[in-house]
Amino acid sequence: MFSINRYTRVAAFAAIFLSVGCTSTSPTPDLGAQEERKPTTEASKPDVVAPRPVSVSLDPVYFDTDQAVLRLATLDLLKGYAKSIIEHPEWGMVTIEGHCDERGSDEYNHKLGRRRAAAVERYLVEMGVPPERISTRTFGSDRPAVVGHDESAWRHNRRSELQLEVSLSASL
Repeated sequence: MFSINRYTRVAAFAAIFLSVGCTSTSPTPDLGAQEERKPTTEASKPDVVAPRPVSVSLDPVYFDTDQAVLRLATLDLLKGYAKSIIEHPEWGMVTIEGHCDERGSDEYNHKLGRRRAAAVERYLVEMGVPPERISTRTFGSDRPAVVGHDESAWRHNRRSELQLEVSLSASL
């Protein structure tokens, strides 16, 4: 004969007790909470995918100190962006944001940020992107990519960022 220790017996009884309690068929009491029914629409059907816009950021375009002139090294990057934007009209609008480092007055940095965004816009239009698909805005030094008070931070903050509003159903 084999011997069952006390802990094994307690565990077995607990398992039996819990399994019997779980097989109860009594309905749960109605606490008066009613689930609100929503009208069925085409978008809520499982076979219809409603497009949802998602913001996609491309790699930034960097600038030299106090400059709004595109670097030669960024032209190939922007050519690739332009080609992709042209090939994918379903991507919608492209927003170009101009940014600056913390040096200079707020007014100066906002103007410089606007010029940087405009330089990127001009180049994309030259590459064939329809101007009506592009918008620009400036943040000056209000949104630094890297916080710091030296050249290693400032070089990351002198930039233009490109944001695309891409429909999820278009990207699938």
